[in-house]
Amino acid sequence: MKCRVCRGPAVIDLPRHNANFCPEHFTRFCRDQVERAISDFDMMQPEDRILVAVSGGKDSLAVWDLLLGLGYAADGLYIGLGIGDYSDTSGGYARRFAQQHAEPRGAKLIEIDLVDDYGYDIPGGARAARRTPCSACGLSKRHLFDRAALDGGYDVLVTGHNLDDEAAVLFGNVLRWQTDYLGRQRPVLPARDGFPRKVKPLVRLSERETAAYCIVSGIDYLVDECPMSAGNKHLGYKEALNEIEVRSPGSKADFYFSFLRRAVDRFAPEPGTGDADRADPGVLAPCARCGSPTSTEVCAFCRLVERAGGSPPDDTPARPVTLGRRGGPDPTGTPSP
Repeated sequence: MKCRVCRGPAVIDLPRHNANFCPEHFTRFCRDQVERAISDFDMMQPEDRILVAVSGGKDSLAVWDLLLGLGYAADGLYIGLGIGDYSDTSGGYARRFAQQHAEPRGAKLIEIDLVDDYGYDIPGGARAARRTPCSACGLSKRHLFDRAALDGGYDVLVTGHNLDDEAAVLFGNVLRWQTDYLGRQRPVLPARDGFPRKVKPLVRLSERETAAYCIVSGIDYLVDECPMSAGNKHLGYKEALNEIEVRSPGSKADFYFSFLRRAVDRFAPEPGTGDADRADPGVLAPCARCGSPTSTEVCAFCRLVERAGGSPPDDTPARPVTLGRRGGPDPTGTPSP
């Protein structure tokens, strides 16, 4: 097996590209794919301050590394979820990466801990709020990512969603024709009052490719899946699409990018429906507890904290939010699996 570029020994084959690559040209391929995604979808500008949501896994560390390598000013944000040894281990990977890249790249890691800062953890919060663990986790992370990006003055919030993630979410939403979610499944979600600009630079790379990038680049990452994700439908959708991909390489990319080219605009949300976590939250007002935008008196995050017996930090500032809906329907993120 030879590299398509230099004809040297290849370390990875990419059937959907009908190509093999050596380590040097594979890392270049990954950088090129990220640069293309940033350019095609106008994700960010060179002068932007960027905050990367970091979990310690392959995708978030890969995208942080790639952005730093491309010269972007990118800090990381890690949220300790209180999921026993899993959270302790994942935090260690994030911290080690930040330490290794503090010089000369200037990587900085911001940390939030649910237990220390808010008085609850994901297992307890899920039980108290009668939510699935993934639902409680997704709600908590979305709120805290948004808040940290806005309070820190960042221009862009980056998540590590890769092609497999986006195709699997799209597959699940199509199976149920969840049109509110379909209308906001885009690689770029624009900023508006109370919500930062969110982008997904890895949408042109598969999960296998991001894992290979970490291995080739010497990035140590957490391999284990979250212990609370067992039975998650998102993982089942990934497995089904992987079977299709084996038989027809390129199917996941065709499915996702054809949807973006031909169909996403057909699912624009209808005005006045949903809440702050959905496609069009309608009329928003500041949460009575934290000041974040919500369609109810108290936002879903603060209700979760209260039901779990926690409390926000005493010095948490209330963020001002302009009353009413501005700029039309606003997509606020891919639903957490």
